[in-house]
Order: sequence, then structure tokens, then C-alpha cells
Amino acid sequence: MKLAWILWLSQMLPQPAADSLCLSTTVYLEARDQTLRGQQAVAEVALRRRDSGLWGDSVCSVVTARKQFAPTIVGPNTRLRNSDAWAKSVSVALNAERNWALPPGQRKEIVPGASHFMAHQIANPSWRNAYHVATIGDHTFLRVQKLKPRS
Repeated sequence: MKLAWILWLSQMLPQPAADSLCLSTTVYLEARDQTLRGQQAVAEVALRRRDSGLWGDSVCSVVTARKQFAPTIVGPNTRLRNSDAWAKSVSVALNAERNWALPPGQRKEIVPGASHFMAHQIANPSWRNAYHVATIGDHTFLRVQKLKPRS
């Protein structure tokens, strides 16, 4: 599957299916080679950002915000070829959405308060010295800004 096709399909699907597809794609592109915990943490950051409303009102708008997540950083002709990794990414995304639908005090948070993450080998963002929440695999999760759910 090509990334461009997946993103097009996400625009045609109703909610919440579109957000599930966008979150699955992001987990695949950002963390398919990471542990389950690392994949869950990536999904959590995207869901926390959605709740804040600062990057948009849907997971799709959050993960396609300019230069925020892999769907806008890698080329549109990128192919998602690893079917096993894709199946795992879908499972992680769906479980993350179920978890995040719980009241805040009942959620299992992997990286509490993390608003950003970076891959060690490829990223050197200006916010890299923000509050360090956790390092999981090849990613460091940071609280660059305190995100609060919209009212």
C-alpha cells in the first residue's frame, strides 16, 4: 500500500474509522521496528495531541499537521510493505483508542504528559532539551508543552 492511497482513503472514511487508519499508519511509520511499549507510546502522544486541539480536532489532522509525524515527513509514494508490522500497528492503534476513551484516571499511560517524541538517529529538534518523560527503544518522549484537553 502506498501512503498517498492510505491518506486519501482516510479522507473518504467516516469517523472513527478514519482516525483509526491514520493512527495505525503513524504507528507503522514511526515505530514498526520498536517494542510494543514504544508503539503504544507513539499512539499515546498522537491521542494526547488530538485531545489538546492544538494540532486539530481529529487524529488524522494531528498526524498530518505539517512536519509533526511521519505521514507528512516521508514521501507520499512510501510503501507500507511489511504486512505483519501493519497488522501489529492496527492492533496497537485500536487498543490505544480504546484505552484513551476511558476517563483520564483510568487510562494506562505509557509516557504521562509527553507531547513530543524524537527518533535518536534522525532527529535533532530545537525542543530536544525539554522535560524528558521516557526513553523507549530508539525514541525519547518529551513534555515540550503542557497539553490540556480542550474544554
